[in-house]
Amino acid sequence: MSTAIRQSPAKVNLLLNILRKREDGFHELESVMQPVQLCDRLEAAKATAGITLTCSNAALPVDETNLVHKAAAAFLSAADIKGGIKIHLEKTIPLAAGLGGGSGNAAHTLGALNELFDLPLSSARLQELAAALGSDVPFFLQSQPALAYGRGELIQPLAPFPALRGAHILLIHPGFGISTAWAYQSLSSFPAALHGRVGRAQQLIETLRGSDLAAAGRYFYNSLEAPALPKHPLLALYQDFLRASGAPAVLMSGSGSTTFAITPTRESAERLRERFQSKFGPAAWTAVAAL
Repeated sequence: MSTAIRQSPAKVNLLLNILRKREDGFHELESVMQPVQLCDRLEAAKATAGITLTCSNAALPVDETNLVHKAAAAFLSAADIKGGIKIHLEKTIPLAAGLGGGSGNAAHTLGALNELFDLPLSSARLQELAAALGSDVPFFLQSQPALAYGRGELIQPLAPFPALRGAHILLIHPGFGISTAWAYQSLSSFPAALHGRVGRAQQLIETLRGSDLAAAGRYFYNSLEAPALPKHPLLALYQDFLRASGAPAVLMSGSGSTTFAITPTRESAERLRERFQSKFGPAAWTAVAAL
């Protein structure tokens, strides 16, 4: 095989419930994560030496600080491969958006390189590398919805949710990002959000296994909204408008800044996007995608 090509989807957190700050500095959490069919495209090829990364988005660094670069370096080291690698990343998912773009790119880099070099690493070893790269990365080694726990790196895949069958998602990115580190550090000022009620994830999962999207939407929850919405009131305005427009499930994904609304059909999501743009103008990035 001379090249490996991967579609790297986004994700949203239908629930992100912070339980406590751990002794190691991470946060114990439970999260319900849902893949979204909005994809970056990653193409990897063998090279004689080194790691070369190019990207369609000039705002994304392509040096050793990039998660794709880190994933490639970790793979080559773990597989004891002396040659190099060349990777091109075509970005569709916005940066610093809470949609897992970078984490997904890293996971699909691991998968693409393992395929390219004839599977030198086991699934368990890939999981270890993914967890070391970042808490969200292991989720993207599989394609199902999942319950994430621990610091987010422990993944229990779940069957597709009946309540989301046929549903589509409207994603809205306001044009600014929110630092994940800032969001978690700011939780100390919001004790109720820092010490969430255990069991929210199971409650939501059980509701999503029914057929009522609106009933499930009432259990969507994100602890990180506590610091994010007061700092960025525009996001609260987005949510109020989407709910008033009849969206049955609305939330900020991850550490933000993407706000999302889930609707029963693609048509209803497109209509909601039109209403949103007529209210707020065209400045925000928007996309409608399948779940």
